Order: sequence, then C-alpha cells, then structure tokens
Amino acid sequence: MTDDKDVLRDVWFGRIPTCFTLYQDEITEREAEPYYLLLPRVSYLTLVTDKVKKHFQKVMKQEDISEIWFEYEGIPLKWHYPIGLLFDLLASSSPLPWSITVHFKSFPEKDLLHCPSKDAIEAHFMSCMKEADALKHKSQVINEMQKKDHKQLWMGLQNDRFDQFWAINRKLMEYPAEENGFRYIPFRIYQTTTERPFIQKLFRPVAADGQLHTLGDLLREVCPSAIAPEDGEKKNQVMIHGIEPMLETPLQWLSEHLSYPDNFLHISIIPQPTD
Repeated sequence: MTDDKDVLRDVWFGRIPTCFTLYQDEITEREAEPYYLLLPRVSYLTLVTDKVKKHFQKVMKQEDISEIWFEYEGIPLKWHYPIGLLFDLLASSSPLPWSITVHFKSFPEKDLLHCPSKDAIEAHFMSCMKEADALKHKSQVINEMQKKDHKQLWMGLQNDRFDQFWAINRKLMEYPAEENGFRYIPFRIYQTTTERPFIQKLFRPVAADGQLHTLGDLLREVCPSAIAPEDGEKKNQVMIHGIEPMLETPLQWLSEHLSYPDNFLHISIIPQPTD
C-alpha cells in the first residue's frame, strides 16, 4: 500500500459538529435542552450516541422510553450506514451544526433495522469487512487472521483508536506486487434520487492493458448519469468523506486511502447545490 499516512489520519479524525434535539411530541417531565456532539465520520450513530441517549432520558419517564432512533428533516437515519455517508448524502449543503432529531417511540419499522445492542453493530461491521475482503483477496487475508485480530479491528473503531485499528487493517490493504491492485474494488454508490439503496458491481482497479482505472472510469461504467457531458453543465457532486475527489484519481489509491473502516468506498452522488 502506498504510504500516505496523513490522508488516513485526516479521514479517521474527520468530525461533524451536530446538534441533537428531542422530537417535540416526546413526553418529558421538564424541558429537554439540545445536546451538542462532534460525530466521528467513520463511526455509526448507535455506537457514539450513548451520551445523547442518557441526556434525554434524564427528562423522561421510563415508561415513555423505547428504542432510540434518529431523523434528519423527516428522513429516518440508517444506523448501519457510516455517519459520514449519511451526512454527505443528506445534509452536505446544509449549515452546521447538523441538526438531528431524537425519537424514543414510533420506531419506523419499514425504514430502519433494529439495533438491540453494540453486538448488532459489530456483526454488521465485520460482515462488511468480510465481504470487502472477498472482493479484494478472495477472503484469504481476513480468513488467515485470528479472532483477536478481528476483535482488534472492532475495538479500534469502537474506541476511536487509529493506531490500534490500522495495525491490523493495513494487512487488508496490501496486494501482491505483480498485480498492481486488488482483485475487485469494494464500493457502493448512493443517490437520493432513486429508490435503489445503492449500486454495487464487480469492478477491477486495473484495465486489461495494465492501465489503472480511475474514479471517472468507474462512474462512466456503473453510474453514467453522475458525470456531466463534456459540453454540459455539472449537475452532480461526487462525494467521499465530504470532499469531491478528482475523477482522474486512480480507484486503487482511493480504495486504500478513502475507504471507510468497513473497507468499502461509500460514494455519494448528490445534486449540485444551487447558490
């Protein structure tokens, strides 16, 4: 893996200032003050909001509390999507802090998965990592790891420990020198304009002639509507971790440096904001 450790650190330590407010119809014994938090982009809402939950439960009766869930402008927020992806997809053109509404009742069964415990988040996270390694190395790297290595990946994410996580994750980012890259690139492309949750296909980082495929090559093949025609105006932004990478960027480099901890590139295609 090419060593751009500063990029890895910048991605890991990305934060979104967020204001949590309790939904107006929740029953409280006294007024619920908003709660402010810097959310880590690479984590999951249900993993980093214990303090939010405790803050609002203080003003509520036990019988009025059921499973917590979050919403932004009427859209329930999927806890199994990384926080940075949710923000890029739904709120990237909104002013900060990000304003999230907290609910303790009327769980939207059709829109959200239940998250009964941290074990559910860990199971989802490890399942994504295994799927990514199946694409990259036919599962050879993740299967050769010991259980304690899998645990270290999870604990590194849960406890926000960059070095602990990357000591193991770097093995998942390596490939044989003669191959120029992974077998396939683990990616998912999300759009708010379609009902489809995301686009995911097999795509190699290196072309048959040995040329490195770029982000632009990927989009032209699997989501051509995301790219403006050469003579047309730009209608969309292509975002990863809150930035718009150049379309000429090699996909292999992006996969090594801008993947989320689950080893996927989560790419948001959002309408170009109008000033």
